[in-house]
Amino acid sequence: MTKSVGVHQAKTHLSRLLDDVAKGEDVEITNRGRVVARLVPAEHRMPHYGFDVDRVWIAEDFDASLPDDVLAAFER
Repeated sequence: MTKSVGVHQAKTHLSRLLDDVAKGEDVEITNRGRVVARLVPAEHRMPHYGFDVDRVWIAEDFDASLPDDVLAAFER
């Protein structure tokens, strides 16, 4: 559901409007009857650890020294 409020009402009741948004309601802010902004819930992106289990592997020699010819190519 979307609520529409004027700029003055938005300034006066911002805390209350943010509570409404936190509960899932969208709020349109209008200026002279024209929508100028929308308050919507922020996306919460929680880290999802382990999503690549069994898809990514690290070789045993991952941190081994590079062969001399490969190392020389980086040092040019």
